[in-house]
Amino acid sequence: FADLKATLEAPSIYDEFLRYLGRKGLPIPASHTERDWTKPYEMSEDVTKAICTIYENPADYWDEYEMCEKLIDVEEAFTLWRFRHMKTVERIIGYKTGTGGTAGVSYLKRIIEQQFFPELWHVRTLIKDVTFE
Repeated sequence: FADLKATLEAPSIYDEFLRYLGRKGLPIPASHTERDWTKPYEMSEDVTKAICTIYENPADYWDEYEMCEKLIDVEEAFTLWRFRHMKTVERIIGYKTGTGGTAGVSYLKRIIEQQFFPELWHVRTLIKDVTFE
């Protein structure tokens, strides 16, 4: 139990990435680099702006850009797994109560929309044309 508790109280991979961006000089607010890791993450416009800088200047921030894309790959794969899981549950038990007492398929449909890295998705709406020179 102690190991699990320590893991839950530690920064996530995204938290560590934001801390890395701050160390690299990008303006990541302290509210997102020194927060209570046990609390749910809240999206930040300041973090979005910093990530926008990365996406609009990939040649200057190549390593950071590549990591952003790797994180998106991870989330996309997890979202596809969630979708397949939801469809499997729907196929097998329909809309009965799910294991663990959840609302089953209805619950699984809702969690498909949850994002691990919200700013990495939101930034795509904001970025201007990008060149890789």
